[in-house]
Amino acid sequence: MNVWSKLLTALRGGANEMGEAMVDSQALRILDQEIRDADLELRKSKEALAEIMAKQKLAADRAEKSAAKVTEYEQYALKALEAGNEALAQEVAVKIANLEVELAGEREQADGYAASVAQLRKAVTQAEANIKRLKQQVDTVKATESVQKAQMAVAQRYGGSQAKLHTAVESLERIKQQQAERAAKMEAAAELAEAASVDDSLEAKLRAAGIKADNASAESVLARLKDKAKS
Repeated sequence: MNVWSKLLTALRGGANEMGEAMVDSQALRILDQEIRDADLELRKSKEALAEIMAKQKLAADRAEKSAAKVTEYEQYALKALEAGNEALAQEVAVKIANLEVELAGEREQADGYAASVAQLRKAVTQAEANIKRLKQQVDTVKATESVQKAQMAVAQRYGGSQAKLHTAVESLERIKQQQAERAAKMEAAAELAEAASVDDSLEAKLRAAGIKADNASAESVLARLKDKAKS
């Protein structure tokens, strides 16, 4: 793979990562919209179910009425036969045959609607359960997201305060060190001053006792000059 191919591959990979990051950042919003869409489709399915149930009921009612008419005309045919009027009985039989054809069609239609109602009921029930479960999961994810964001905010604030505290502690230690150095210098200066004072006091005592001559006295200067004149 040459350099340009590697570069293009890297760019495609970066674009995919950016796309995934954008999708992840909007995941909850996308889920909410998908749930709203699913709710809308579920309402439409329920409306369709109600419409099919109404048609199934009407078909069942028509079939029931046709069955009642068949029974009714069968009684008429029997009475015609009892009366010896076979022609009338034959005419009623034709009517019954037509009613039975209608009855078969209406029952078939009612059964078809009933099957559709059963299937759609099952689909609606399953969809309701899926949407409910998805809503619960989204609520859980939202709650977890809120808790994690709060924890991250606390951790960031804690980390910042710890860094500031660490800096403050270091500054305090430097101040303590500087104070200790100044105290040591002041102590050393005091000791030197005290030692010099002791030396001066001793020299004064020696001169006062006549044990040690004062270098700055007139007598010592005159004696030194006389010694130079003799030489």
